[in-house]
Order: sequence, then C-alpha cells, then structure tokens
Amino acid sequence: METKRLNLVDTAWLNVETESAPMQVGGLLTFQMPDDAPADLPRRIVEHYHAFNKAYSPWNHRLRSGAMRNVTPEWELLDEIDIEYHVQHSALPAPGGERELGELASRLHSHPLDFSRPPWECHLIEGLSGNRFALYIKLHHSLIDGVRGMKLLARAMADNPEDTKQPPFWAVKPKKKKRRSSPDEAQPGLYRAVAELVGEARDQVSSLPAFASTVRNMLKAARSDAGTAGQPFSSGSSVLNGRIEPLRRYATQLYSLTEFKALAASADVTINDIVLAVCGGALRRYLRDIGELPDKPLTAGIPVSVRPADDDESGNAMTFIVASLGTDTQGVRERLESIAASTKRAKDKLRKLSAAGITQYTVALMAPYVLSLITGMGGRTRPVWNVTVSNLPGPEGPLYIHGAEMEAFYPTSLVTHGQALNITVHGYADTLGFGFIGCRQTLPSMQRLAVYAGEALDELRAIYGKPTPKDEGSKASESATTNSGNKKTTARKRSTAGTAKGSTPGSTKPASKSAARKSPRRGSS
Repeated sequence: METKRLNLVDTAWLNVETESAPMQVGGLLTFQMPDDAPADLPRRIVEHYHAFNKAYSPWNHRLRSGAMRNVTPEWELLDEIDIEYHVQHSALPAPGGERELGELASRLHSHPLDFSRPPWECHLIEGLSGNRFALYIKLHHSLIDGVRGMKLLARAMADNPEDTKQPPFWAVKPKKKKRRSSPDEAQPGLYRAVAELVGEARDQVSSLPAFASTVRNMLKAARSDAGTAGQPFSSGSSVLNGRIEPLRRYATQLYSLTEFKALAASADVTINDIVLAVCGGALRRYLRDIGELPDKPLTAGIPVSVRPADDDESGNAMTFIVASLGTDTQGVRERLESIAASTKRAKDKLRKLSAAGITQYTVALMAPYVLSLITGMGGRTRPVWNVTVSNLPGPEGPLYIHGAEMEAFYPTSLVTHGQALNITVHGYADTLGFGFIGCRQTLPSMQRLAVYAGEALDELRAIYGKPTPKDEGSKASESATTNSGNKKTTARKRSTAGTAKGSTPGSTKPASKSAARKSPRRGSS
C-alpha cells in the first residue's frame, strides 16, 4: 500500500492531541433550497454522496499503525473508504433555528475523530427553518490546513444551480503537479524520514542570520516583564490561557465583505486589521464584563499561508505572525492604529525571511507551544500569544449543491490547553462568516462575544463609515440598516450559538449581520 510521511508540523498536530483538546477543524455551511425543490432534497443529496466510495488525496489518508506511529507517522492511501461512516444524515426538529443548529454543531465538534479511518466526517443536517439545510464538516488538522481545505470544498461545488452531477469533495481528483522524485521515496518510513530531514537541513544554513535576528526579538519579549507589543511571548497570561475541559461553546456572525473593504479603505488599513479591531473591541468588553481584562494588550496569533499557488499537496503549509489586539486601549481609533502598526511590523519581518528561514521561524515559534502540550504544561506557562485569529479567503461567487445556494460559511476551529478561545473568519462571495469557539467552563456566556463583535463593528462604522444623508446623526444599533459607500445592505438577525454535549447555553440576542450580496471580488489583507 502506498504511504506518505507527515511533515514536522503535521506530526506536531498529532502529538498534541488529547481527549480534552482534539486537534480538529472544519466548517458549518448553510444552504437555501429553491422554492421548487422537492421536500426530500437533503435525502437525495445524501444518496448521491453515498454513491462515491472512492476517495482521493487527502481524503483517503489513514494513519498507519505501528510502534513508530508518533515518531515518524505515515499516511496509508486507501483505495476505498466506508462512505456511510464518513457521510451521515442528521435532522433538527423542524423548524430548527440557529440556536439548535449551533448546539448540534458544538456537540459534533466536541467528539474526537477515529484514527482507524481517514480522519474526517461530513454531516448533512436538514430541518432548518426557511427551507434550508446545513453541512457540517470536520477534519483533523494534521490532514490539511484551512486554506487548502476550503479550496477543495469549493472546487466540489457547482457555480451553476442547474448542475446536479458534481461529485462530492472527496471524489474530486487532485490536480496533477510536476514533482521531483527521489530514490529515498521507495525506502521504509524511518529511513526516508532521516533522509528527508538531512536534505531539509542543507537548506537551512543560508538563512541563519535573518532567523537569528528574529529569535533574538522573541527571546527579548519572553524575558521582558513589560513585553514588546506584537512580539511572541509579549503578553502575559489571561483567563484565555489556562487549562481547558472537553465541553465547547460555538457562536457565529455574518457580515458584509463590501462594508469591511469600505471601512479598511476609509481608515487606510487592511481588511484583516478591521477584523482584528472587531475582535479586539469584543474581547475588551467581554473580559471587562467578567472581571478578567488584563492591563497588557492581548496578542493574536495570525496564521499566514506560505503554500505556493500551484501546490495541491496535503498537509500544512503555514506560519504565524503575532499582533496586538489593542485591548488595553479604550479609544476605537487608537486601538485600530495600534493593531495596524503591529501587523505591519510583523509582516515586514516575515518578508525578510527566505523559505528556509520561514520554516526555522515557525519551528522556533511553535516548539515551546507544542512542547508545553506534550509535557502537560500547556495552560501553565506564559503563552506565545493569547488567542488565535484566522482570516481565510473564500470563493468569490455563489456556489450550489443540487441547486441549493450556499448562503454562509461559518468556520469551526480548535482550542487547546493555553488557548481556550479561537476566532476564525471565512470569506464567501460578499460575506465574512465569523466562528467563535471556546471552552465552556473557561468562558461563561461566551455567546456574548458574538454580540459584542457586532457592537465593535458599530463603533468602527461611526468613525470610518460613510452614512447617507438619511442616516446622518443617527446612532448605530444592532438592528440598523448599514451602508458601505453608496451600496446599501440591510442588516439581518441570524446568528448561531450553541453549547457542546447537550448542555443549555445562556440566552443571547443575535448581533446584526449584513445581507449577503454576491461580490465579484475578494478582499485581501
């Protein structure tokens, strides 16, 4: 059977897996069925999916068993998979609301994946109000990174509502890519692992000077009591950085990408800076409410893809930059300026590194974090950063499954000891879907974060928005009509909030969400 060795980053995701912190990511996708769709369309989609038991890379990868599994792990590439296990059909008591959907997604995301099979699952959930259904997909982080995973999902959907023959994501053949072969590829796992590591080491020497400078800055921040804003280890521990339990809370919000672009242009910052400002403002208020707001600004670890555009391989190809969230600043303008300056410094430093230097930097950045999790010290030491905030680009136009249009993509990510909260944002057409996932015990009433994110956006609108004369002088509210330039978008009240394993979530009112309008362009940051 053909095998494939995991790289160092993928191996780390395997080795830090615990019962309390499964290393799995995914997404919750909601779909609007056409008015003339048959009532049993969700069942027909599941039957269509069950006809595809042949899977392609990476969806056919199963972890190889053996004594060296955690030292030099390898994937076995299966010819067929048990499709009825991987693709399951669920239903909410009709008419299911966003709250019930969030509770089910929280439960599903809390259960670890089965490594005796390829580590991924797909659940089609029917019974949503408004003639809708949802897909919940989860996969282990060692299998693939978020950027490529979302590209593969999008590739399996149709851009024409009349196309009902599109195969599901696991049955789409990967693009062919020219690659250099090596005699070592035919050797057993341990031999090949050593050979590849030796080969990789040759590429590292030339990048040592730039790498050494980066490490010096990291060590300076780690030794400093005051810290250096935006550097790894620059922020002290907070309530977000302790030990966690298995139960999860999950909440979502949806905003207009057009509006985020307009705010970024008005403030002369990037879209990602606006995303971080929304998160920073929400976290400041939430932590103040529960009496846990630290004096130092919280820092965000921001994943950055370093995968070449033509790379269709499995595994992870990413590094991190660290930026301030400005939670020590009450002023909205000052917070955004602090964030923008911090992200610019981090990106400038990353650009100075070669490809080999980026690998070294990533290992140096992640090694303390990974070692703390492996040794059981996670959540008991100073964090590299306080919270992970990801912003993933998505498809630029509308996508369909059997004529049903995808209306939103809400990402689900992972939390670990030392990282009790994760915020991931995913773009789709003219929307940005925010997914907040956290440890239920650590973060009481975490759904309020989603509400406060809407209010933080309102504050940015008040300063950087361009209201029409009709809206001049009116105060922004969660249910207000919002404007991006000359394009008007009506706020919608649809948010998802849930608690893992059937526990009852606290009550929450949904924050406003801008209407989903299809945009031909995608934002960049």
